[in-house]
Amino acid sequence: MEHSDSPAVLPQVASLVARSGDLKGELVDFAQGPRFARRLDARFEEAEDRLGALDEMTAIEIIDHFVLQHELADGSTVLERFVAQRRPPLREDERAMVLGWRDVVEGAFEVQRFEGEAVVLHNLLDDLVYRVYSNLGSDALGHLSTRMFVTARIVPVHPDTDAWLISGNLATYESGDGPQLAHAVVQNLAGNPQLLRRNPALLRRAWEMQAEARADFIEVFGTDLLVLDPDEVAVRMREYHRHRQDKVLAELDDESAAQAARGGPSLDELSSLPEEFRDADTVAVIYDETEGLCYYADFGHLDALFADPDLARDRTYLRRLREYLTDDSVAPMVIRRLVQRHPENADAVFRALLRKPAFAWERDGEELLRRRKAKHFRHEPLPGTTPIGDRLAELLRKQGQKRR
Repeated sequence: MEHSDSPAVLPQVASLVARSGDLKGELVDFAQGPRFARRLDARFEEAEDRLGALDEMTAIEIIDHFVLQHELADGSTVLERFVAQRRPPLREDERAMVLGWRDVVEGAFEVQRFEGEAVVLHNLLDDLVYRVYSNLGSDALGHLSTRMFVTARIVPVHPDTDAWLISGNLATYESGDGPQLAHAVVQNLAGNPQLLRRNPALLRRAWEMQAEARADFIEVFGTDLLVLDPDEVAVRMREYHRHRQDKVLAELDDESAAQAARGGPSLDELSSLPEEFRDADTVAVIYDETEGLCYYADFGHLDALFADPDLARDRTYLRRLREYLTDDSVAPMVIRRLVQRHPENADAVFRALLRKPAFAWERDGEELLRRRKAKHFRHEPLPGTTPIGDRLAELLRKQGQKRR
């Protein structure tokens, strides 16, 4: 899959790239002004090492992220403030160009080829191809060669083109570093499923993979929700992952099965309970249709509350429910699950929590979740399972061969 410009658009791209350098400089100066100094300094301090030092590449990356993506108190970004406050105002095409820079792509790219002033890069993370320019001129890309790898942040030159622009640092790696880089890419993918948004084919495959994995969970346990003591979790999850592993290996020939068994994480690694849950009274393991595989501490505590609303007299129960409502890491799905398990008691529980005698879950519940969990409703949901492209899979196989 490739983003490409028609020849007729290229002269326009060249002029936009040239203009982008001046506007990006203005934007960075604006961000480093006194009105944002406290916030930017805090970001620098977070990144400093124990001796208070900060290397130049990290500083550039921090500034670039702060300018384009850091959310201010009112929900806007520094970039949006710049566009709104610049005097004289930007021309319409310049305004569209600068606002387009909010669409940041962070990736690990393989250099495919050169086309005029641009380099064509294949992103290992989203499996898409981008034609990329530098506003420092073609010499800034002159040290690259085909089959090399680079890590970079890129932004659209302008929303009306399929051309992209280097934003911030460009770190380079030799072609032989690809397998090692691929391992880091997979870790990045696992923690950032939003990277799938750019590639509809990968996103569709991710939902299919998640649905299949959830069906296997239900096949093993007869339900998609388990409430367990922390020391039970690893044992039960080992059952599940053993079932998944046996199912996959049964479809492979002997050589491929042996290679797959050697190359992936062990059953112990797959089944271990995250450290932060080990002191919980209970842990819910939920394989939700949308949220994927999730762990929630003290779910049993809250389940008992919804089963017997009289427990609300003990404020520790209500305090835990309030934490569930205000914690952004707790999806709205979990609150809905508690209600679904004990629908006849939901009104009594929330009336006690909110001190609103007229509260009715059927009428008021979703509005409560949208208010308390606003962050979860800002974007379309993403699967918790992340597939990888063919080239990334190839590099990972090479990494596995090196380890043997």
